[in-house]
Amino acid sequence: MSTRNTSPRSIRLGAVVPQTELPPDAGAARHWFAQVEQLRFDHALIYDHVLGADTSVRPGWSGAYEATDPFLEVMVALAWAAGFTERLELATGVVILPQRQTALVAKQAATIDHLSGGRLRLGVGIGWNKVEYDALNEQFNNRGKRLEEQIALMRRLWTEPVVTFEGEWHHVDHAGILPLPVQRPIPVWIGASADVAIRRAARLADGFYPQGVPSEKMEHMLAVLFEALERHERDRETFGIEARITVSTDDEAEWRRQAAWWREKGITHLSLNTMRGGLTSIEAHLEAFSRGREALLQEIG
Repeated sequence: MSTRNTSPRSIRLGAVVPQTELPPDAGAARHWFAQVEQLRFDHALIYDHVLGADTSVRPGWSGAYEATDPFLEVMVALAWAAGFTERLELATGVVILPQRQTALVAKQAATIDHLSGGRLRLGVGIGWNKVEYDALNEQFNNRGKRLEEQIALMRRLWTEPVVTFEGEWHHVDHAGILPLPVQRPIPVWIGASADVAIRRAARLADGFYPQGVPSEKMEHMLAVLFEALERHERDRETFGIEARITVSTDDEAEWRRQAAWWREKGITHLSLNTMRGGLTSIEAHLEAFSRGREALLQEIG
């Protein structure tokens, strides 16, 4: 199946919260969210990790993050940001759902959506960090299957005042999470790179976060996605896809090339990332976001 988009559509532009490079200063984080909204970004996307592993006792560690990388807790951070932003969509990219209690995440998400006036987009995934699963007392090996049941339960909790649910891992006996969210249900997106997880996103989710950059591997991932969307009779015009481009370098030609590639594939959202580029202050990150936004607006329409 071709991965080329058949009809152009507007692309929403977002900014990735520079989690690992935020100073330990609430004022700096508040300034970042406020300025991103002022720069007219459509959404803020935040990465999730609860615990970082100490790599000094783990020879051969290959994870992307470790104990020295700071992370704000995503649901708390977005609830806080909802209080001083007005129009910015608040997106998780992604909450590692199977390492968390399902009803509690549903309640947290409903509260953020309620207090923000319907501005939450809940991206979820299964993650890779077994250290976190062990510490949170959740099973690592069945996380994909549990994710599916979690999504089903959350959607019911978001749309019904009282729920009875009998699943393999979840039991709810005539209970609910009032107040319900503004969005009923809250949009659920899945981030993934493995074929089985991509097919899960096509079958269950409202959108997909492809994990990677333009490449032959990404061509394959998108082909798997589009084939699965067709098989499950999902409408590609209403199914979201969000890509990311790193703009912490000075290679604007490469940013434009990637944006044009993604646009051809039919993405609906594009977020700019400024981490791991040597930026040393919030103002430097914000300057990179502003420069990246201006450079890419013509490419994404």
